Amino acid sequence: MWIYEKKLQYPVKVSTCNPMLAKFLIEQYGGADGELSAALRYLNQRYSIPDRVIGLLTDIGTEEFAHLEMIATMIYKLTKDATPEQMKAAGLGDHYVNHDNGLFYHNAAGAPWTATYIQAKGDPIADLYEDIAAEEKARATYQWIINMSDDPDLNDALRFLREREIVHSLRFREAVEILKEEKDKKRIF
Repeated sequence: MWIYEKKLQYPVKVSTCNPMLAKFLIEQYGGADGELSAALRYLNQRYSIPDRVIGLLTDIGTEEFAHLEMIATMIYKLTKDATPEQMKAAGLGDHYVNHDNGLFYHNAAGAPWTATYIQAKGDPIADLYEDIAAEEKARATYQWIINMSDDPDLNDALRFLREREIVHSLRFREAVEILKEEKDKKRIF
């Protein structure tokens, strides 16, 4: 079913060890508006959405897993050479004690990922509006991380991810319009 090519969707480079920047990126790994939440949200919602939109949710949901892999790579590269003292200074002391430099699904504040982060109302238009909001929140978070970063190599990949969030938001907006048109046609007949 899957053909696995061992490369990221977009290259990830980091200039230097930076656990503080990794802490910020953890928000996109296990936070409410991060890549894991997005992937699970879209792949779950596709079961109660009209056929014309299922492919869109499947495509974007699986792409979000590719983004999750990019974020994981960034976090790993930013922390792989960090000392325990650097991890503690970056606010990752608790993470280090529990996971060393291994990844764990939690947000930047350390709260574990929870299924309450994702929504599925069962109403296609309501769900798509939820998806638009999620993409816009992720876009904003990527911009804020870029604003906090002084790593030009990492910022390149972050800009790529930010732009993908914009594209996803636009695709979901188009899907809302398609479903609204279909709904209006059914009312006419």
